[in-house]
Amino acid sequence: MKRVVLFLMTNLAVMLVLSVVTSLLGVNRFLTANGLNLGMLLAFAAVIGFGGSFISLLMSKTMAKWSTGARVIEHPSSSTEVWLVDTVGKLAKRANLPMPEVAIYDGEPNAFATGASKNSSLVAVSTGLLQSMTREEAEAVLAHEVAHIANGDMVTLTLIQGVVNTFVIFISRVVGYLVDSFLRRNDSESSGPGIAYMVTSMICEVVFGILASTIVAWFSRQREFRADAGAASLMGSPTPMQNALRRLGNLHTEPLPQNMAASGIAGGKGGFMALFATHPPLEERIAALSGR
Repeated sequence: MKRVVLFLMTNLAVMLVLSVVTSLLGVNRFLTANGLNLGMLLAFAAVIGFGGSFISLLMSKTMAKWSTGARVIEHPSSSTEVWLVDTVGKLAKRANLPMPEVAIYDGEPNAFATGASKNSSLVAVSTGLLQSMTREEAEAVLAHEVAHIANGDMVTLTLIQGVVNTFVIFISRVVGYLVDSFLRRNDSESSGPGIAYMVTSMICEVVFGILASTIVAWFSRQREFRADAGAASLMGSPTPMQNALRRLGNLHTEPLPQNMAASGIAGGKGGFMALFATHPPLEERIAALSGR
């Protein structure tokens, strides 16, 4: 329940901020007496599309801590926490990265990396993963998350999401306007868009959004392959990462909150739903590490 409330409140706050920004910039007035101002509409779509993505990126660390209950290890209080901080520090040094924040949270086996930049990143791991894996396997998982940071994956996915959002908003409103104009072609008394514009735009935004999510998911899956390869490089061998992935396949994992689904180590679906999966199937990731 806490996750749902937090998700809704965050999205409402983001939309409120973006509404104010578009109003101040005047780009929300793309519907004019002379028709649709495409330049203004594109600016509006870009503010909403990129704005939401970048606000989410800037809030990512805070949201991750709140939604998972992750506790940043500032002063290690156990041998496990000492090992965790030392291992992340060692891997970050190999990857030529500043030391990320290291956190631990209670939950089923999983881990994630997030943050707005390489200089402001967070690596978090669940107690379930630490208890279920050998130290070498857990280190491979941490190397995978450090590789995500080194590859700049959080920013890259944000940019892709921003581009996709922009086109979804732009095209859905263009289609909505065209449909509305067609339905009102013989109505010379009415001015401005009718109800058909709102309804068509909303339907198109949902449909195009679903289609666009497959593009974002594809990019997300590619970055998982790159992070696995990065982990193999940091570990000096692909074997620990392969063993960690095999271990994950035999464990009961719990998905991260929806807004963080792409950040976790676990995931991957087969069949039609694989189009929307943020992670490739474990078998494909293991095979990719073998060079097959």
